[in-house]
Amino acid sequence: MSDSSSDSVSLDVHTIYLGGKEHIVRTGYGSVSVIVYGDQEKPALITYPDLAVNHMSCFQGLFFCPEAASLLLHNFCIYHISPPGHELGAAAICSENSVPSVDDLTDQIVEVLNYFGLGAVMCMGVIAGAYILTLFAIKHRERVLGLILVSPLCRAPSWTEWFYNKEVRGSEDIPESDIAQACRRLLDERQSMNVWRFLQAIDGRPDITHGLKTLKCRTLIFVGDDSPFHSEALHMTAKLDRRFSALVEVQACGSMVTEEQPHAMLIPMEFFLMGYGLYRPNQFNGSPTSPLSPSCIAPELLSPENMGLKLKPIKTRMASKK
Repeated sequence: MSDSSSDSVSLDVHTIYLGGKEHIVRTGYGSVSVIVYGDQEKPALITYPDLAVNHMSCFQGLFFCPEAASLLLHNFCIYHISPPGHELGAAAICSENSVPSVDDLTDQIVEVLNYFGLGAVMCMGVIAGAYILTLFAIKHRERVLGLILVSPLCRAPSWTEWFYNKEVRGSEDIPESDIAQACRRLLDERQSMNVWRFLQAIDGRPDITHGLKTLKCRTLIFVGDDSPFHSEALHMTAKLDRRFSALVEVQACGSMVTEEQPHAMLIPMEFFLMGYGLYRPNQFNGSPTSPLSPSCIAPELLSPENMGLKLKPIKTRMASKK
C-alpha cells in the first residue's frame, strides 16, 4: 500500500473513532458514561479502562493503529464504558454516596447492556478494567462471548501492587515514564474523589482465582515483559482452561500494551476473532456470515494452537521505527 493510501486509511479510522456518541446511562449504582462508535447493528465489543484513564487515553493507541482499528470497527460496534466519574468533564460524585464494590460495578455493566438491548458481548479490559470484566464474565457467563485482557488482575491486592502505585506517582529518585506522566495529566483533568472511589473499589477486590475455571468463553491475555503485573497474568493463565485461553507476552513493554505496543496485538487478535467467523476487511471476499455465533466455531479453532498462539507463552517484539 502506498503512503498516501495508508494515510487515507488512517484518516478514515481517526474520523470514525473520533465521531463517537456519548450516552449517559442511569443505573442503580449511579450514572455512567458510554461512548458508542460504529454501527449498532453489528456485534458489540465493550471496553473498560484502567484506573484514572478514559477510553481515549487507554485505547486510542490501539484504535489509531489502522490495521487493528479496521479489524475491530469492521466487525463490531464499540461501547466504551467509563468507571463512574471518569469521563471528561465529570462532576464530583457526592461524597455521601457509598463507595461501589467491584460487584456493584459489574452489575452496573449488566444495566448498561440492557439499556442498549445487548445480549452476549465481546469484552476488552486493561488492568483494573480487565479485573472488572473478568468478574463480570464469571458472574454473568451468558452475557460474555469472549475476553481480551491486557495486564489483568485476578488476585487480591499485594504489597507489590502498592509499591507499583507508589512508583507510578513518581519520586525524586524515579523519573516518571511517558505513560505515568499522561496519567498524571489526565488525573488532573478529572475529579480526584471520583478516581479515589474507583481505587477504593479495586483495592477492596476479592481473589477471583477460584472462578476462573468456570469460564468457558475464549480468553486472550496480553502482558508486557516489563509490567509489574506480569506474574499476575502468568498466574491467571495457569488457572484458566487451556482449551479456551492463550497468553501473549510482549517484549520491551509495560502494562499498557494498548498504548505502548498496539501493533503487537494485531495478529493474535486476528486469529482469536477468526474463531468467531470475523476477520479484517480486504482479507477475504464477502462479509462475516455468522458474527459471534459460537455454534459456528469448529472445535479445533478453540485450541490455542489454532488461535495462532502456543500453549507456552509466545514472545513478540516491535521493531523500532526510524
